[in-house]
Amino acid sequence: MKMVPATDSDYGYIREHDHHILENLILPKIKGKEIYILKNQDESRIGWLRYGYFWDNTPFMNMIWIDEQYRGKGIGKQSVLIWEDEMIQNGFKLVMTSTLANEESQHFYRSLGYRDAGCLLLENEPMEIILTKKLI
Repeated sequence: MKMVPATDSDYGYIREHDHHILENLILPKIKGKEIYILKNQDESRIGWLRYGYFWDNTPFMNMIWIDEQYRGKGIGKQSVLIWEDEMIQNGFKLVMTSTLANEESQHFYRSLGYRDAGCLLLENEPMEIILTKKLI
């Protein structure tokens, strides 16, 4: 698996597959190198990792997606660790993410050292668990 910053040529792929981002935010996030494309050995796209900044100063992983047939092979873990290393290189000491309380991914993040830091309650939605991890 290889993880590379998205480029303009990935715009269509992201627009078609990532249903959790406004279309007009895709290009600015590509330009800001806030979307990574996950690729397999033959260079085909198998997923993405997208992040932003909480309070405009703390990296917040908004989404990691891996195509179904590639799940359970350690690609998610490897992607998160690569992203964390990038954040360390950029001078950050803390990263964040979140997951719904009814999703299994909360256990994945905890296994990588993320700790519960609070929650968000939106009307008619499951509780959103906020997780943080100290990098250094």
